[in-house]
Parts: sequence; structure tokens; C-alpha cells
Amino acid sequence: MKKIFQSIVSWFDAHAGLEKLKSLSPKELDKIDWFRAVPFIAMQLMCLGVFWVGFSWIALATAVALYVIRMFAITGFYHRYFSHKTFRTSRPVQFIFGLVGASSVQRGPLWWAAHHRTHHKLSDLPGDPHSPVLYGFWKSHMGWFMTRRHFPTNFKLIPDLTKYPELMFLNRFDIVVPVVLAFGTYYFGKLLQIYAPHLGTNGPQMLIWGFFISTTALFHGTATINSLSHLFGWKRFKITDESRNNPLLAIITLGEGWHNNHHRYQSATRQGFYWWEYDFTYYALKVLSWFKIITHIKPVSQKIYQEVRDQKALKKLIKAGQLTDLLPDPNPLPKNAS
Repeated sequence: MKKIFQSIVSWFDAHAGLEKLKSLSPKELDKIDWFRAVPFIAMQLMCLGVFWVGFSWIALATAVALYVIRMFAITGFYHRYFSHKTFRTSRPVQFIFGLVGASSVQRGPLWWAAHHRTHHKLSDLPGDPHSPVLYGFWKSHMGWFMTRRHFPTNFKLIPDLTKYPELMFLNRFDIVVPVVLAFGTYYFGKLLQIYAPHLGTNGPQMLIWGFFISTTALFHGTATINSLSHLFGWKRFKITDESRNNPLLAIITLGEGWHNNHHRYQSATRQGFYWWEYDFTYYALKVLSWFKIITHIKPVSQKIYQEVRDQKALKKLIKAGQLTDLLPDPNPLPKNAS
């Protein structure tokens, strides 16, 4: 009963009860805490409310707009700023980035950054929080973060972020911003019902579409990078993990689908290394830099581009038969042959 109570408390205070987790065995840590995961499960189930609230174009437009805005908050702020620091900004803007990111209902900025840094440190190795190579699709897609092992924030990995009390607040009370957004969508629908009845919407409809459906789609879109981008696509760079480039996922996630690029060179702000690799997050960040909202955007190193050119040149030579000695022997001698 105490564990259930503690799980419920952690819905509202993400830092509550963390010390008690240290006493759990590895097996207990890797179990899904279903009571802690109730809000996440409820969010998916609330999407079924669409059968009662119906459809309107304005509700759909709101859902799409909130998806795009918050996906950019995840990819541009949570990922490329808080996790990798690929550009700089001021402290007030940093807080706004964290605030908007928190509305995505993907926990706080410190939690997100800490787990992502762990992922890069141990990509597709034991200890990677969400490797589909090790754990399969479902655990890497969403099962991992519902376990007791991954509910806490590893503050040791993010000392550059823990020094900001405002970010610590967002991380600890990560439910606050999503609840405010949910109420906001509801009352937005109510206002439209009163002042623009021809749009055919209302509070409940806008809540279901603008918050629950949009947020659920946003989560699963983001999670495809953890699961699918290590299974499907191609590898430009031969690195130690299974990260891949996938143009379809790049559309869904505003540019995050160029995952193999990113794993090869994490410091760059852009993940689409070439003009034909569309990276909508990078385009938006570039616009912010024009207005000096962000600065010091980090480019892709010329060494990386040279590496690609060298690989292409090598492939051409092999294809032309000029470097056959680099190819494996089609008829190798047995190991014991003298």
C-alpha cells in the first residue's frame, strides 16, 4: 500500500521518494510501476473521447498546431539545447524553452536531458535506457520510462542544468504546465463556442483534440526515434551503434530522423547535414538566431564532410576493381591450413 501511495504522490512531485528506490533490487527497478504510469495510460485512453465530442476543422487545426509547436520544443529545446548544448541563449529564454518543452508532457527538461545523455554514452549497449537492439520495440518505445529505474533524474549527468532553481522547479513539478495547457485548450474551446459558434467546437472537443490527441501523437512521434530509428533506415557512418537515417521519421519529428548523422556528430545544431536532408527544427532555430534569441549555433565540422567524401571515393575505387585487396577473400583458406 505504501508503494501505491508513493506512486500517486510522484504524479505531483517527480522528486518524491527517490531515496527509497535505492533499496530496490535490479529486478524490482526494471518492473513497470503501473500506478506511477496511470497518467500516461489515461492520456492514451482519453483519446477515445473523440467518439463523444466529434470533429471540427478548428479542433483538428489546434491539435496539429500544438503538435508542431511542442515537437519543436522537444527537438529544438529539450534535445539540441538542454541535452547537447548545440547553441547558447540567455537565462530567461532558457526558462521559456523549458516551460514550452514541459507542455509536451514528456517530463521535465532535466529528466529528459539526463536520460538522453545516458543514451549517447551507452548507445545500444547495456545501460542504454531505450535500445530496441537490446530490449525490442515496445520497451524501447515506451516501456522503459514506466519502470522504477528510469523515473528518477540522474542529476550527476546534468550539473550544468541543476544550478538553475527555475529548471529544477519545472523538473520536479512536471505536471503543472501540462495541466495548465489542458485547461487552456478547454477554455479556448468554450470561448470559441460563445464567440464563434459557426466553427462548431466547444470546450470538451477542444480538450480532446487540442490536448489529448495532440499530446499522444506527439509522444509516439518522438518515441519513434528511440525505437524505429535504430531499426529502419540506412547508415551513412559506420559507428558502434545501430542509429540510422530515416527520411520519414525526419518529417514526423521535424528533422530528428537523420539519427545516424546525429550519433556521428552530436555537437552540431543541424542533423540534416546536407541541403536535401530537410531539418525543420534547424530552420526554425536559424530564424531565432537572426533575432539574437539564440547565438553560437554550432556547425557540422568539415572533418565530417571530408569523412563522407573519403567514404564515397573508397567505394568508387572498390566498385572499379582498383582496390580488390580490401575486399574479403571469396574462398578463404581454412584456419588450420598450412
